[in-house]
Amino acid sequence: MQAALDRYLDASPEIRGGKPRIAGTRVTVSDIVLMHLRLGQSLEQIAAKYDLSMSAVHAAMAFYHDHRGEIGRSIDEEDAYIQAACDKNPSLLQAKVRALSGG
Repeated sequence: MQAALDRYLDASPEIRGGKPRIAGTRVTVSDIVLMHLRLGQSLEQIAAKYDLSMSAVHAAMAFYHDHRGEIGRSIDEEDAYIQAACDKNPSLLQAKVRALSGG
C-alpha cells in the first residue's frame, strides 16, 4: 500500500523545504489540506485547478490522515510565521482604511 502513496507523493529538501508534495509539482500535502479543510474546496475542484489526478489528491489526503499531527504542526508553524511577519510589517493600506472609517 505504501508503494501507492510513493507513486503520487514525493519530498526533497530543495523543493518547498522538503515538505511532502504531489510528485512532479510544488503542491504540498499541506496545500491540499488547507484548500480542502479550511477553504472548503472539494477534492475535485483542487485537482482541476492544479491539473492533478484525483489519485494524487486522494494520496495527499491519505498521507495527511496518516500524519495528521506532523502536518498540523507544520501548518501551525506557517501560520505563526505569517502572523509574526504581518505584525512586524503592518499594512499601510489597512491603517489608512481604519483611519478613514473612524476605527
